Amino acid sequence: MTIQTTHTAEVQELLNKVAGFHVEAGNERVKKIVHRFMSDVFQLIEDFDVTPEEFWSAVYYVGELGKNGEASLLAPGLGMDKYLDIRMDAQDEAAGLAGGTPRTIEGPLYVAGAPLADGFARMDDGTDETAEPMLIKGLVTDEDGKPLANAIVDIWHADSKGNYSYFDKSQSDFNLRRRIKTDEHGRYAARSIIPSGYGCPPEGSTQALLNQLGRHGQRPAHIHFFISAPGHKHLTTQINLAGDEFTYDDFAFATRDELVVEARAVEHSADGEKHGVSGPITEVEFNFQLVSTDKAELQARHERKRALENAAVA
Repeated sequence: MTIQTTHTAEVQELLNKVAGFHVEAGNERVKKIVHRFMSDVFQLIEDFDVTPEEFWSAVYYVGELGKNGEASLLAPGLGMDKYLDIRMDAQDEAAGLAGGTPRTIEGPLYVAGAPLADGFARMDDGTDETAEPMLIKGLVTDEDGKPLANAIVDIWHADSKGNYSYFDKSQSDFNLRRRIKTDEHGRYAARSIIPSGYGCPPEGSTQALLNQLGRHGQRPAHIHFFISAPGHKHLTTQINLAGDEFTYDDFAFATRDELVVEARAVEHSADGEKHGVSGPITEVEFNFQLVSTDKAELQARHERKRALENAAVA
């Protein structure tokens, strides 16, 4: 039988003191959030009759999660990043700013300050000779289809083993990371290699919890983008390559139908040849549509801790 204690005067007084309601100092918003959070935790302990052993296992799990640096990996795995997207989509709808290319989660592996190129960039450093060459290309337009010159297309993706530069120390600096300024016709192009999906570290904290939920920790092959242009809402999104085993079973819940793209293998590509690939190549074409806004806060990506975020950016 579960003992009912959360609504007693003793527990309510404890919660008020935990949140600092009895002192003037501190941040009122933080106090209210902590009070709500701890109230929910206490109620959860009561509702599920959580034992001291289970409680301390959870505490130690959180410690290990931080030690492993996996908090930002677990967040999307528990649907938190997806939920923030759902809220922002609803906010855009209410503000009359819906439309354009759909957003989806950023993920934890962006690195600021990638080299900036005009119109075209080669993203890979050429060291992975077994990787299949890929040409990414497309247009950036406004919501009326007008091409946007000088928009910034910030691209990053994994290598053929599912690893990202900076986090994978065997890769060169900014390998598979570039920023491309669209040409006068709003076009961008990048020569790269076909990325692989990846899985959570099998012995890591995130996969340990997913195992308890009966879930896998796999992501499909995908390519990340930040798209920005003055006077337009900043776009954070990623495209998924069709046909991957996990395209519609992404542990991070990032797949949206509008963002699934067919990768087209061709024996000869005029665009590929123009950029140094004379033989077979896989073309991935995707056009981005931005939504106009005069709100400066919507024209920049939201603040969060990112690798090299304070580095000089051209």
